[in-house]
Amino acid sequence: MTRDNEGRFGAPNTDASPPPPVMQPESSVSEQPFSFVTPTEFVELPSRGRFYPEDHPLHNQDSIEIRYMTAKDEDILASQALLKKGIALDRLMQSVIVNKQIKPDNLLVGDKNAVLVAIRSSGYGELYEVKVTCPACLSVSDHQFNLAELHVNYGDNVEEYGAELSPDNTFTITLPKAKVKVGVRLLNGTDEKTLATLAQRRKKNNLPESALTDQFRMIIASVNGSTEQAHINELIDCMLASDSRYLRNVYAKIIPNVDLKQDFECPTCSMEEEVVIPFTAEFFWPR
Repeated sequence: MTRDNEGRFGAPNTDASPPPPVMQPESSVSEQPFSFVTPTEFVELPSRGRFYPEDHPLHNQDSIEIRYMTAKDEDILASQALLKKGIALDRLMQSVIVNKQIKPDNLLVGDKNAVLVAIRSSGYGELYEVKVTCPACLSVSDHQFNLAELHVNYGDNVEEYGAELSPDNTFTITLPKAKVKVGVRLLNGTDEKTLATLAQRRKKNNLPESALTDQFRMIIASVNGSTEQAHINELIDCMLASDSRYLRNVYAKIIPNVDLKQDFECPTCSMEEEVVIPFTAEFFWPR
């Protein structure tokens, strides 16, 4: 319209006014909700998913996704009710695991350890300071462990320790003295709880401790190919101490797990030795 008038009258229309500015609602920005996204990470599984049944979400999966710990998760760790029941860490794990079909009770023990270390590292850092008792002089000192330097055993070299992986995902170990082939299986979170319950029950009833044989009843799945519990119990009750020690040592070396040992030097007697990192209250409740 303006261009037509200019051509018709030979001069621009100086009376034309610019269009009014379009006003944005003042609340358009302030009404936007906060959007905080908690970061996640993928934790490498020592088992690489090889020992889970086909219907398990982690079957043949080499990692699990977890989110970083939040202040709300710290409420779980501070809950006296959960701590008294001994389920605070399981509740914490269930909270941070992204896939809610995965339950801590159904995680293999080695994979649970890997997740716990990752949660602690992302929440409070990779340096873990704790009091350590020297195995030599029994003096107690502060020592700092680096969780980032923990070695992961994937259970790949079982043959080096005289074991064999069977098609049913159990390991066969031959006891050197008894010459008996023992099939052992991996434990999961449910098995851990069962062992803890048995220990508490024996303590409550003033019964002798049987942690070692209880663990053997959990991990031994067969004896010379027989899965009869009577045969397994008979072997456990008659097992020589040397065979017992051999079985425990080989089992610890072949199962997929996080190696919780690191070098320690005693400041009092200068003893140098690998020690197991103690999982005290300071692991998730640092000073």
